[in-house]
Amino acid sequence: MDFLELAEKRYSVRAYQDKPVEEEKIKKILEAARLAPTAANRQPFRLLVIPTEGRKEQLRRIYPRDWFVQAPYIIAICAVPSEAWVRRDGRGYSVVDATIAMDHLILAAASLGLGTCWVAAFDEAAAREVLQIPAEWDPVVFTPLGYPADAWQPKKRRPLEDLVIWK
Repeated sequence: MDFLELAEKRYSVRAYQDKPVEEEKIKKILEAARLAPTAANRQPFRLLVIPTEGRKEQLRRIYPRDWFVQAPYIIAICAVPSEAWVRRDGRGYSVVDATIAMDHLILAAASLGLGTCWVAAFDEAAAREVLQIPAEWDPVVFTPLGYPADAWQPKKRRPLEDLVIWK
């Protein structure tokens, strides 16, 4: 599958099979995140790999949807602002870098037949408490990780002409 086909076929999975994810696949998707480009190669993020078994009620406090805890894992990425490159105007890039890493992770997961769903509407206070996230880290996004139990549907996207301005 070439990259554009992968980008088209990746979708937000909201139903997961009761099937374990192989450790080898988890390592590959984590490696994809590690290899993501970051400003000045600082890699100002941490990936949390969270098994859902036996913790579903607790994890629902972070995001209260059944499908969020249906997969065998949830992956969270936290930005670490103190480790980030900072532009001359003071803008730090930790959240941008964490976002790029998570994008690499979800695309790698899709390439291996795994499903993910970008979750940004989580309860930050609950996430910090449940996962004991240090105060100096910023949780950015979560995703379940597992084998899809639903099917891909074509995505609605704006036409390229609406998004690109040639100058």
